[in-house]
Amino acid sequence: MEFSQLQHYSPHTPAQASVSRVMLNVMLALIPGIVVYIFFFGWGVLVNIVLASIFALLAESLVLAVRKRPVFTTLLDGSALLTGILLALALPSHSAWWVIAVGVFFAIIIAKQLYGGLGLNPFNPAMTGYVVLLISFPLEMTRWSPPLELAEQSLSLIEAFRYSFSGYLPSSMDLDMISLATPLDIARERVDMGMKLSAVRSEFSIFSLLSGKGTEWINVAFLAGGIWLLFIRLIDWRIPASLLLAMGAAAGVFWLINPEQYLSPLFHLFAGATMLGAFFIATDPVTASTTPVGRLIFGAGCGLLIYIIRSGGGYPDGVAFAVLLMNLSAPLIDHFSQPRITGYKKPEEPKP
Repeated sequence: MEFSQLQHYSPHTPAQASVSRVMLNVMLALIPGIVVYIFFFGWGVLVNIVLASIFALLAESLVLAVRKRPVFTTLLDGSALLTGILLALALPSHSAWWVIAVGVFFAIIIAKQLYGGLGLNPFNPAMTGYVVLLISFPLEMTRWSPPLELAEQSLSLIEAFRYSFSGYLPSSMDLDMISLATPLDIARERVDMGMKLSAVRSEFSIFSLLSGKGTEWINVAFLAGGIWLLFIRLIDWRIPASLLLAMGAAAGVFWLINPEQYLSPLFHLFAGATMLGAFFIATDPVTASTTPVGRLIFGAGCGLLIYIIRSGGGYPDGVAFAVLLMNLSAPLIDHFSQPRITGYKKPEEPKP
């Protein structure tokens, strides 16, 4: 019987279809967060997603053609599309098209295909592209959009596309109207200047009950999507649970010591890209640890590094750097956390 006939009968399920289903389910789980993101911050993130998806598919096709690999069937696995979407969600809204293109180039061509493609890359492609952009173009990567409720004006979908390609804004708007520092940025800068956090919260209207206006609800939406992935057993609970617990515990210790200088655990849990990183980025099965104990160590390492970078590093949100550093450590973690083989007994030392 030919393979084309075998694939219709269990258990002969093609690996390609399995990968496609995994990627599709992850993209479906991202939808609540994307919808909430658009609701609170406007159309810029949708423009990012569309452009990053197109660039990702083009970059993947180009490399596959050069390598003389099947293009269409490989694109159908959805991995390039998911990489583009995750990178787009990590970028500031209203990013210039060339910023998105450069990030996608490094994510797909350098971080993924240069190592042989899906399953062979040691570093998370989307986070690699993000870090390259953050280091290379710090000005463009810090122009975060204010929540719509605080913005005097907002861009329509057509205006957002036009601004991404030309930098053109309507005559009634300027750059300050579509860019604002994040709550993590504001809190750290003001505390470094000697202000108390209670004074910072009262001075800046972007702060809300948990973290920042809009940001907290985006994290709640990504948390809901992540819980759904756990429910259908697409990801393992160990990495997100240990990441959130480790970061929350570290934040809690310093917050109890001085709540006027250190942000609360709840703030860190629902600020920045915490939930996106915990459930959708750190859980990448290719670049994360694979053993049960290793996943706990990997997640805890990510959580601690995120808090350290946020609190004392040079960047406000440390998800990307934390994940890449733990990607580097994953092989070593797996080596020393292999589960004991059932029935295996350690050989006795020979008696002298």
